[in-house]
Amino acid sequence: MIAWFLIAQIAIATAAGVLCVILGLMGRKPTDLTMGATALVWLLLLAQLVVSVLAPVFGNRATGSLLEFYVYLISAVLLPVGTGFWALIERTRWSTVILGAACLSVAIMLYRMGQIWFVQGA
Repeated sequence: MIAWFLIAQIAIATAAGVLCVILGLMGRKPTDLTMGATALVWLLLLAQLVVSVLAPVFGNRATGSLLEFYVYLISAVLLPVGTGFWALIERTRWSTVILGAACLSVAIMLYRMGQIWFVQGA
């Protein structure tokens, strides 16, 4: 993992989550803005997957459990996809709130992935 990329991802996922939750609670159905914000979070997660696979090759090794890290990462990658499909099928204000909850969950999962990668002792 790259520390600055992780921080940027957490900030973007948090901003996208707050935006979607606020718009959903205001009664807005899923729009290009909310779906695009969730898609951006997903694309950054895909980039993180590539970086995490290549990082050990360049000497950046995880200090914690790799199995735990990759379970978090794969779960986080699937979360925006699942909620995005849900938002496309059920176009209600609650779908927008769920998109926000998924983005906020991804931010929390990214924080935990950072702990596993950088903080835990082997």
